[in-house]
Amino acid sequence: MIEHIHSKPCLVFGCGNPLFGDDGFGPGVIEYLEAHHTIPADAACMDAGTSVRDILFDILLSETRPRQIVIVDAAEKPGRVPGEIFEIAIDDVDPKKTADFSLHQFPTTNMLKELKDQTDVDVRILVAQIQHIPISICPGLSPPVAAAVPEMCRKLMDILHTGPNLNKTPLNEPARSKKTEILS
Repeated sequence: MIEHIHSKPCLVFGCGNPLFGDDGFGPGVIEYLEAHHTIPADAACMDAGTSVRDILFDILLSETRPRQIVIVDAAEKPGRVPGEIFEIAIDDVDPKKTADFSLHQFPTTNMLKELKDQTDVDVRILVAQIQHIPISICPGLSPPVAAAVPEMCRKLMDILHTGPNLNKTPLNEPARSKKTEILS
């Protein structure tokens, strides 16, 4: 599947470690997506596990890049309900997590930000709110996060069928107006 990162215009990466409870949401989504949906020919879905950093680095260095990258992961955000699906704008990820590669942290947001800001790649981060991440090995998603898997797959299929759009409003977020700067 790794060969598709240089040939498919749309890439979906499921990130996380299925050995640590809800952190396995991303890989679980990819597994369900491949088992229950027909992936469009111009897209590839990959369980990136905890290795998305290397894949993103290869994409950044490549002369051919996809038009769209969708990262699927688990998140912990105050005020959200376990299993709730939402989109996180790259610019809204806490700056302290820019190069945080510990378990259950977003994949190297500095690389995602570079792809978004310095290329034509449409980068989206879709997540499900976790219920719990264990401190020791404990495979399996919590019931509310497991219930979110089919819903996330439906959202991904909608994205895959509509293609990249740099002006899309993130899921569950109101449209924001862009500020115009006047250069003097």
